[in-house]
Amino acid sequence: MTNGNTILDSLRQRGYRITPQREYVVDIMANSRRHMSAEEIFKILQTRTQVTNISTVYRSLDLLWKEGFALRNDLGENTIVYSIKEHGPHIHLVCRNCNLVIESKPDILTSLYEELNSEHGFKADLEHITIFGLCADCNQ
Repeated sequence: MTNGNTILDSLRQRGYRITPQREYVVDIMANSRRHMSAEEIFKILQTRTQVTNISTVYRSLDLLWKEGFALRNDLGENTIVYSIKEHGPHIHLVCRNCNLVIESKPDILTSLYEELNSEHGFKADLEHITIFGLCADCNQ
């Protein structure tokens, strides 16, 4: 769990207390190869320790997101998913009809990023975003 250990060490250096539950949340995310909801993380966490409330998971995820170690994405239909930042930049294309999720490279947003920066001095976080629309099958 090199990645997870690095995150935990960084959090300690920033003055955060590392509880066993927080350590488990980081471990679950660092070893996951996919995006996960708080509820999915909570289910796995319950097999490792007796966590009494999902709010523990939400607080840990919020901290990881605020400190820049995790990415948070709203996939619609009240589905918020998280991943470790090292998951890499990409765009989620979500079909609003069938809920298909397609991952795309963020390179296509380079000109948007540059325009927002030059015209408004705004540095947008475009490395992990969701765009809603219709997939090829639903667009016919």
